[in-house]
Amino acid sequence: MESWLRILFLFGCLFPAFVECRIRRYNFNVMMKTTTRLCSSKPIATVNGKFPGPTIYAREGDTVLVNVVNHVKYNVSIHWHGIRQLRSGWSDGPAYITQCPIQPGQNYVYNFTITGQRGTLFWHAHILWLRATMHGALVILTKLRVPYPFPKPDHEAVIILAEWWKSDTEAVINQAIKSGLAPNVSDAHTINGHPGTISNCPSQGGYTLSVDPGKSYMLRVINAALNEELFFKIAGHKMTVVEVDATYVKPFKTDTIIIAPGQTTNVIVKADQGSGKYMVAASPFMDAPIAVDNVTATATLHYSGTLASSITTLTSTPPKNATPVANNFVDSLRSLNSKRYPAKVPKNVDHSLFFTVGLGVNPCPTCKQGNGSRVVASINNVTFTMPTVALLQAHFFGIKGVYTTDFPPNPPFKFNYTGTLPTNLATISGTKVYRLPYNATVQLVLQDTGIISPENHPIHLHGFNFFAVGKGVGNFNPKTDPNNFNLVDPVERNTIGVPSGGWVAIRFRADNPGVWFMHCHLEIHTTWGLKMAFLVDNGKGPNESLLPPPKDLPKC
Repeated sequence: MESWLRILFLFGCLFPAFVECRIRRYNFNVMMKTTTRLCSSKPIATVNGKFPGPTIYAREGDTVLVNVVNHVKYNVSIHWHGIRQLRSGWSDGPAYITQCPIQPGQNYVYNFTITGQRGTLFWHAHILWLRATMHGALVILTKLRVPYPFPKPDHEAVIILAEWWKSDTEAVINQAIKSGLAPNVSDAHTINGHPGTISNCPSQGGYTLSVDPGKSYMLRVINAALNEELFFKIAGHKMTVVEVDATYVKPFKTDTIIIAPGQTTNVIVKADQGSGKYMVAASPFMDAPIAVDNVTATATLHYSGTLASSITTLTSTPPKNATPVANNFVDSLRSLNSKRYPAKVPKNVDHSLFFTVGLGVNPCPTCKQGNGSRVVASINNVTFTMPTVALLQAHFFGIKGVYTTDFPPNPPFKFNYTGTLPTNLATISGTKVYRLPYNATVQLVLQDTGIISPENHPIHLHGFNFFAVGKGVGNFNPKTDPNNFNLVDPVERNTIGVPSGGWVAIRFRADNPGVWFMHCHLEIHTTWGLKMAFLVDNGKGPNESLLPPPKDLPKC
């Protein structure tokens, strides 16, 4: 009898639609796997030998245990992107922020409970550039007998967008760091691990989404690319957007979505064409004079009963600088703000912060290709220096000399951020955090700068969701722009695009004690130093305090 119960329990954990299972256990074996794309092969770092990696399924309220075993030569850590990690910052994953990395031959069990969240998130490596190939979906199902706030789709599928380099990505970024210049762009984009039809590699296959006429499909679209925002389209079909970053939105129809690295979007597609094959396309968005990978990834939406030899209906992709297309999508996003899923936007602000985000230039005598200089990135002119002891450990154990709490709440010096540039493009370096009392409300204006080039920065905040209450072009005006803030139903996210040459304003409540990373999700900008952390103090009593670290927490 006991063995049957164990089988039923395991069945429930593997197939969560059937059984309510409170603890989900997964094993992640980090291993190298020789993989062929674009008619060439290379070893890549994977989880369980898969690219993309395995999908984690759980229900709202479940506890998830993931045993990560490191079988590769690199230090490893895994981030559960978008999971609030309430009081469980030890399982958040960014190396040297909340934990020391898992060293070769070692393991660590990530242990977190999913509280008040449901929808599509994802997991990825959070050290070096390993997330190029180490990533996968994290699907949080609603509680049993709790319906979607929209008509239930007949089927669903995970769609992961990413980038592929023929070269070893660690070699790519190491060469860039040595030179002081930008790294080579990727050789292709991928949809569920495949670039699709590429002219110089005709044997390359692509992902196929099989559909039945008349049925509806929820696509859980994830941008796991390292450095590029992407447009996503399906020929001949409209998409109804119902969720972003695991929060419900007021549904709207579109033929194109824009999705930045670190973001997720759930769309409903009705298979209303009867028959045929239709192109699915992922193409880059870049509205600044910066090099991108111009190769469009393709997949196929294939109606049952349609011959494989049938001609595929194609679609045109937006121009890479199609800012109006991107803005139209972003401006359409509104929180559902229903009785069951209210938008709890902070109306009063305890901490009003103004952060510039952008690039800079610092001296580098060994950077010959950069003529003695290197490109860096910063927030409020601070280029973040990674510590050698995890910040959360230093905070919890009171280890001195690891970080300082003097991160500036405003730019150290003011200039025309999107206009005339300052003569000095240098930044300062430091491991600085901004301290917040428990439950403080925060308004943060993120302002792009034009140093080197204006650029859209997808900023990700760990440990919290936030509300995007306003955005604009040019410099933020603190006297007039707040008059136009949406404090009723702004979209709720964990990753937000700071417009190229513009600003975005977000609000959140600091109700999660710990140390929480905030950084640009363009991996090159994170490497260059566009990152910082919030230190949130404990509140009153154990329910408002960070839990002690687990016994198997990796050591530096």
